[in-house]
Amino acid sequence: MIKVQNLKKAFGPKIAVNDVSFTVEKGEVLGFLGPNGAGKSTTMRMVTGFIPPDQGSVFIGGFNMIEEPIKAKRILGYLPENAPLYSDMTVYGYLNFAAELRGLSGEAKKKAINRVIDLCFLDKVVNQSTDTLSKGYKHRTCFAQAILHDPDYLVMDEPTDGLDPNQKHEVREIIKRMGTNKAIIFSTHILEEVEAVCSRAIIIDRGKIVADGTPEQLKERSNIAGAVTIKISGVTGAEAKERLAQIQSAQKVVLIDEKPSLVTIRVHPRPGLANGELSRTVFELAVQSGWKLDELKTEEGRLDEVFRSITLSEISQEETK
Repeated sequence: MIKVQNLKKAFGPKIAVNDVSFTVEKGEVLGFLGPNGAGKSTTMRMVTGFIPPDQGSVFIGGFNMIEEPIKAKRILGYLPENAPLYSDMTVYGYLNFAAELRGLSGEAKKKAINRVIDLCFLDKVVNQSTDTLSKGYKHRTCFAQAILHDPDYLVMDEPTDGLDPNQKHEVREIIKRMGTNKAIIFSTHILEEVEAVCSRAIIIDRGKIVADGTPEQLKERSNIAGAVTIKISGVTGAEAKERLAQIQSAQKVVLIDEKPSLVTIRVHPRPGLANGELSRTVFELAVQSGWKLDELKTEEGRLDEVFRSITLSEISQEETK
């Protein structure tokens, strides 16, 4: 388990991280979300022991990062932001160097290096100097060193930064596979990564955790979660909105768009309504009214909307104080 307790870090008068606590179990992939400057990277650096917290503690597999840093780091892999590499080494030379630092030698070292070369698709550049690599290959090389010793615990800061779409897909698939038996944290501001990879997500803003849950739980906080969107023709927007507003289980009806041939309306449910009940009622009303139904769907909610509403509301609250 990765256990983070009451972390706090300030740089001069600016509080970068303020009383952050969470745990990550093996088999769990935690996405650490937040806008730029929210405290993501500072938290990652404290979790991995690169900078000390002003207060609080971090435990990696039961080892205190401050009191037993060598034991904690021995079972931890870390992919820092911006993929730092030694420019005078080849990819193989760098991985060989990293393996020796991890205490690997002989056949075990050779197998570990070959394993991460295959896993991170580095075979084409293995003898190339790291200073000639593209940003994507530099990131893959640094990712390879993070998993070289097959750690039980893995922390990654923006693991797909600078990668093209194909490379991003490859890295996400690697993380998903490793996440079945490792405790993984990765920070990101890319919401699609959370849905693609994570079993859980935390949103941090202005140094504080403002949300924590599975992607599905967070999406339920969306303003449109559970709403029914209907696209119809053969009726005006005003008339359709008036009819739909008569549904007892509807809390709010919003005209989204109206074109000469198509009207789009969203019906929001009252709290506590059973799943699927509103969509059936809307469908029945559309059929009874003789409307031509083009589309009807129940909205699942969107992470981007939840992210914006949470982080923007935090800013608004600060500004009104």
